[in-house]
Amino acid sequence: MKAVILAGGRGTRLAEETLLRPKPLVDIDRKPMLWHIMAIYSQFGINDFVICCGYKGEMIRDYFLRYYSNTADLTVDLGKNSIEYHHVPAEPWRVTMVDTGLDTQTGGRLRRVREHIGDETFMMTYGDAVADVNVDDLLEHHRNEGREATVTAVAPSGRFGALSLNGNAVDDFLEKPDGDHQLVSGGFFVLEPTVLDRIPGDETLWEREPLEGLAKDGQLSAYRHPGFWQCMDTVRDREVLEEVAVNGAPWLSIKGS
Repeated sequence: MKAVILAGGRGTRLAEETLLRPKPLVDIDRKPMLWHIMAIYSQFGINDFVICCGYKGEMIRDYFLRYYSNTADLTVDLGKNSIEYHHVPAEPWRVTMVDTGLDTQTGGRLRRVREHIGDETFMMTYGDAVADVNVDDLLEHHRNEGREATVTAVAPSGRFGALSLNGNAVDDFLEKPDGDHQLVSGGFFVLEPTVLDRIPGDETLWEREPLEGLAKDGQLSAYRHPGFWQCMDTVRDREVLEEVAVNGAPWLSIKGS
C-alpha cells in the first residue's frame, strides 16, 4: 500500500522557518517533520511513499538524494576517490517525489500523482502533522465501513488558557485545556482511487468540493482518534512538538503502546 504526503505548500504561518525550507523539512528533534510522518506509516509496513512537492521541492529531493551521506558513518579515501559507508541506518523506504506545481491546491496535488497511485486503496496525509494513530485499525475501520474515503477525526487541545468564573472571581484556570471537544480533520486519510475523479483540476481544494461531495453522498467515514495529534502551523506548535519529541515521541512507538 502507498502513502501520499502533501508537501508542497508555502507554510506562511511558519515563515520564520519556511523562508529557508519547505515546512515538511523543519526539524523536530533533529529529524525533519516529513521523516516523522513516514516513520508512523513504516511501523505498520507501509514503506512506499509518494511525496507531492511544490514550494522549495528541490530541497526535499536533495534530502533523499543525500540521505546515505548525511546519516551514515563514512570513510572518504581521497587518493582512491572512493567512499565507504559504515552502519548505514537506512529505512526500507521507496520514495517517489513529484513536482506538483508551486501554486497547485491540495486536491490538485493529489490529482497530479494519480499515475503513481494506481488502482488500489491508498493512504494520504499532510506534511505538517503527526499522531500516534494505529494505521492497522484505521485501515480495518475503512474496510468495514465500505466507503470511498475515511478521515481521521481528532479533538485538538485549546490554544489559550481557560478561565472559570464565579461572578468576577476566577475560581479555576487551565493552562492547556482540551479545547471545545469539536472534532476536526486530522489528516491520515484512507482513500479509494475513485476519489480522484472528484478533483477536476489544479485549483481544487481537497477540503472543499471533494470532501464535501463525499460527505453529501454518504461516502466519507470518520475514524475517531482519541490519542495524541499535533499539527505544526506556528512556531509555538513546533516548540510543543519539540518538547514532546525529546521526552519520547508517542508517534514513534505506536505498536508497542
